[in-house]
Amino acid sequence: MRIHRGLDDLQPIANAVVTSGTFDGVHRGHQTILARLTEAAQNSGGESALITYWPHPRTVVSNDSQDLKLLTTLEEKITLLEQAGVNHLIVIPFTRSFSQLTSEEYIRQILIEKIETKKLVIGYDHRFGRDREGGFDYIRAHQHEYGFEVEEIPRQDIDAVGVSSSKIRAALGEGNIHTANLFLGRPYSLTGTIVKGRQLGRTIGFPTANMQVDDPVKLIPANGVYAVDVLYAGQTLGGMLNIGFRPTVAGTHQTIETYIFDFDKDIYGEHMTLQFREFLRPEQKFDGLAALVEQLKRDEQTAREMLSR
Repeated sequence: MRIHRGLDDLQPIANAVVTSGTFDGVHRGHQTILARLTEAAQNSGGESALITYWPHPRTVVSNDSQDLKLLTTLEEKITLLEQAGVNHLIVIPFTRSFSQLTSEEYIRQILIEKIETKKLVIGYDHRFGRDREGGFDYIRAHQHEYGFEVEEIPRQDIDAVGVSSSKIRAALGEGNIHTANLFLGRPYSLTGTIVKGRQLGRTIGFPTANMQVDDPVKLIPANGVYAVDVLYAGQTLGGMLNIGFRPTVAGTHQTIETYIFDFDKDIYGEHMTLQFREFLRPEQKFDGLAALVEQLKRDEQTAREMLSR
C-alpha cells in the first residue's frame, strides 16, 4: 500500500476507485465498504484509494473534542487498511480551513483534479464538505458533469452488520469486550511502552508490566481485570490485565498493568501489544494484600481457562 501524507505531492492514480471517511476502528461496517472498494477496483482494472483525515475531524470542529477517544491510532489504522488490501491511502491533515471546503470544492479540487477519480464508493449515509452538505444524491445528479461514477453501499448492507464506531466505544466504556470484539471483527488492542511502576506486584508474587500507551487519543477500556493476549518480540503470550487505580494499595492514578503468564524478563523501555479477550471482573478494593493475592490467584486460573478456549 502506498501512503500519501497530504495532497501537495499526490499524483493522479490510474483508474482510481475511491472511498473516504475517518474509518476509526476499521470495524465490520467499514470492512463491508472496503470489500466493495477492492472488488470494484479489480473489476475495472484500476487501483483502490482511501481518503482519511488526521486528526479526527471532531477534534477540530466539535466542542466535545477533548472527550473523544479513538479506537485506532493513525498507525494502527494504516496497518489495518493495508491488511484489507487498499492500494493507496491518502491522509489529509484535517484543519479548520480544510473543514470550510464546500462539497463542490472538495469534489473538484481533490476527487477530480488531484486523484482523477473514475469511481467513488461511499456508505449510504456518508456526508462531506462544509457542514456535511454533500452526499450521494448530490454527486449522482452531477456525475456525468464530474466524469466519474458513484456507487452507494445499500443501507441494508450496512444495517445488516449493525456496527458503528460509537457503539464500539460505548461497549469498551462498559467493559463489554465480547460485543466490541464482535463488532470489530478482531480483538481490541492497546500498544505501548513498558515503564517502571511502584513494583509492588513483585512483592506479592504477581510482577506486572506497566504500560504507557503510545497515543493519548487512544481509548482505554473500562477499569477492571481482563484476560489478554500479549504480543511481544514476535511471541503471543497469555496474561491478565488490570486497568484502574489500585484502591487496595492506595493508588493515585490510573495504570495499565499486565501479569504475563510464564514469563520472567526485564522489558522496561520495550514495546508490547495487548489484545483484549475477556472481561473478568470490575476493579475492587480488598481488605489487605492477603485478600488481594487470593483473588489474583482466582483471576489467573480463570484467565488461563478463558485463553485456552
